[in-house]
Amino acid sequence: MTMALNTLTIADARAKLAAKEVTSRELTQACLDAIEGASALNAVVTVTAERALDMADAADARIAGGDATAMTGIPLGVKDLFCVEGVRSQAASKILDGFMPPYESTVTANLWSSGAVMLGKLNMDEFGMGSATEYSVYGPTVSPWRAQGSDAKLTAGGSSGGSAAAVAADLCLAATGTDTGGSIRQPAAFTGTVGLRPTYGRCSRWGVIAYASSLDQAGPMTKTVRDAAIMLGAMAGHDEKDSTSADIPVPDFEAALTGDIRGKKIGIPREYRVDGLSDTIAKQWDEGAAMLRDAGAQVVDISLPHTQYALPTYYVIAPAEASSNLSRYDGVRYGHRAKLSAGDGITEMYEKTRAEGFGTEVQRRVMLGAYVLSAGFYDAYYRKAQRVRTLIKRDFETAFADGIDAILTPTTPSRAFALGAAAEMSPVEMYLNDVFTVTLNLAGLPGISVPSGLSADGLPLGLQLIGKPWEEGDLLNTAFALEKAAKFETKAARWW
Repeated sequence: MTMALNTLTIADARAKLAAKEVTSRELTQACLDAIEGASALNAVVTVTAERALDMADAADARIAGGDATAMTGIPLGVKDLFCVEGVRSQAASKILDGFMPPYESTVTANLWSSGAVMLGKLNMDEFGMGSATEYSVYGPTVSPWRAQGSDAKLTAGGSSGGSAAAVAADLCLAATGTDTGGSIRQPAAFTGTVGLRPTYGRCSRWGVIAYASSLDQAGPMTKTVRDAAIMLGAMAGHDEKDSTSADIPVPDFEAALTGDIRGKKIGIPREYRVDGLSDTIAKQWDEGAAMLRDAGAQVVDISLPHTQYALPTYYVIAPAEASSNLSRYDGVRYGHRAKLSAGDGITEMYEKTRAEGFGTEVQRRVMLGAYVLSAGFYDAYYRKAQRVRTLIKRDFETAFADGIDAILTPTTPSRAFALGAAAEMSPVEMYLNDVFTVTLNLAGLPGISVPSGLSADGLPLGLQLIGKPWEEGDLLNTAFALEKAAKFETKAARWW
């Protein structure tokens, strides 16, 4: 075949599969070939080729039998945070070296049940802690994008950088991601892809290796808004194994994509015009608002007064939950165990194993979390952060009660930065990458990043839309209108 099947969207591939113009095996093989030729990106860390082709053959049989779903036969990549039965799943951490789960995460089980095909596992920041996919036992992921006139390697964002790079480079038709403070939306903005973080509880967290349990949420990373709607429909659903999973129906998200947003009220929060926001990002934001206005929406200024406290609130709550969740990794039952010296006891085993197994960023956040939860500091930090979190959530509730249908903001304060810059930044400078994304995690709201244009040196920029809880369909439709107006069709020039 002359066409590059791996470059198809989910919607286009679905149509070709239904018309018998292509088989899932051909789609899958095209993606496997693309993966083999993209080792320089270090996006795919475990390739499951034999499993993928078997799943593709099963999908072809299902299509032939007239039992196909919208995702049947679609080749996907899976972030290394999702446990897949019998496949190495170690959250990009040495502490889980060699871990082969004897069970399947609910999200991936839903996807396989729909007939989707697994190509392999994708790189990420260790346990989801990072904004550059540099904190990984597998090494850093390199973005397929390069600035005009430069050969410098760029970050694909994080923590779902492997997923973003794989989708942007057409190594898969779509990928799973997780978003605790922006880990789907920021990499999507850096790579010219679409990243959707659903309402907290829309997708099950069971079988997803935990970072911060009250903030973690799985979502799709795709080439288009329509693809995000299709994939979310397969991922979502109530799960009795997850106590935070919402027992509400999953609507047809794709059916909501009319592109008609006439009469919708879009809020522009004045608090998001922060110091250090680049002129290019500010211009994109203004242009995005104009696009929605031209599509018939009413664009109004709003206030989210507690936004300024979101970042410090997040970096108290998330590390606190991480310190608790990661206490289970002790070298006793599975994963890495340090070599002990004569006379070492169980305490020394714990200390050496965790010192060797956890990377520097994970260690930093675990220690920070243990500190804010310790006696004498719990009320001053953790309890206060939870109170501020309530105020941040109330800001959004007030805006939506006043008739706002969605909120438009930048996704990131800058375009993608150079690979290796994370090591040169202070932790606080790196955490500022989350300044526009953490608010909705704290409030449990859905958000989506849509590619909206290019920087002066030809790198992708994204705009974020924040929606009402459980109204992903309406949010996706607004994003669909923005996508149509922005007409972002640029692909990374192949260099790898």
